[in-house]
This record gives sequence, C-alpha cells and structure tokens, in this order.
Amino acid sequence: MKRKHKCNTAPMLSSARCGAKTRSGKSCRSPAVAGKRRCRMHGGAPGSGAPKGNKNALKTGRYTKQAIEERCELRRLIRASEKFLDEIVD
Repeated sequence: MKRKHKCNTAPMLSSARCGAKTRSGKSCRSPAVAGKRRCRMHGGAPGSGAPKGNKNALKTGRYTKQAIEERCELRRLIRASEKFLDEIVD
C-alpha cells in the first residue's frame, strides 16, 4: 500500500533520546519527553516517581543516614576501647 503523502519524520528522528539502560545493557532509543531527559517508559511521564519524603520503600531503616552514623560512632568507640585495653595490658 503506497502512501500518497510525504511523511515528515525528521523532527522525531532529530529529537533527544532517552539514554536509560535497557535490560540488554544498551541505551534506550525512544525519544525523551519534552523538557525531560527520559522517555515515558523510563520516568519521563508526568506523575512518575515517588513523592518527596516517601517512606514506602523503607523497611528496616538500616541504611538511613542516622543508622549509618550510629554504626560509625560505635565502631570508633570499639576501636578506642581496644586501643585503651592494649595500652593497659602492655
């Protein structure tokens, strides 16, 4: 079936591409949504993404900033106490 009109695909072909990694490891070749860097399937659609401050994915809190800082402080105290005990023994 022949088309009687000329297709103008130049604007779409010259538009910015998404660039997100696909499962095959290559870049996505879909055009990016206007004003965004990703296509509609990779996060460029309106309303995509979680709202600010969303805690739905937070299960244990192990990797929150506060928990990481507490573990660092605890390690520092353990090292200091081990060093102190080594000084007493020697």
